[in-house]
Amino acid sequence: VQLQASGGGLVQAGDSLRLSCVASGRNVYRHSMGWFRQAPGKEREFVACISRFSTSTYYADSVKGRFTISRDNAKNTAYLQMNSLKPEDTAVYYCGANERGGIYANADDFHYWGQGTQVTVSS
Repeated sequence: VQLQASGGGLVQAGDSLRLSCVASGRNVYRHSMGWFRQAPGKEREFVACISRFSTSTYYADSVKGRFTISRDNAKNTAYLQMNSLKPEDTAVYYCGANERGGIYANADDFHYWGQGTQVTVSS
């Protein structure tokens, strides 16, 4: 499975962005998809996860109510809609795929990773 993340950019606080993660490979639809982020000097942290058939989602407390994860299995694409962005959301955002298809919040549980897309939120 290969993942390609895109959609990052430079925005102002309060703005919105939508990240996309296009997956390619066998049985991609069976994988759960997650978004993580890593700010300079910090460890990679969990943002959101969606199960294989979108039956379940899970969010970090820091983004709950502002970010929405979704997926379109027909397009092999996962999305992260980010609203009301804050300067503390500034980070490189990575998408990951988990073969087991369930909800996971630990980066070690994800088997495949995209290359990351930079999100910068100015105050």
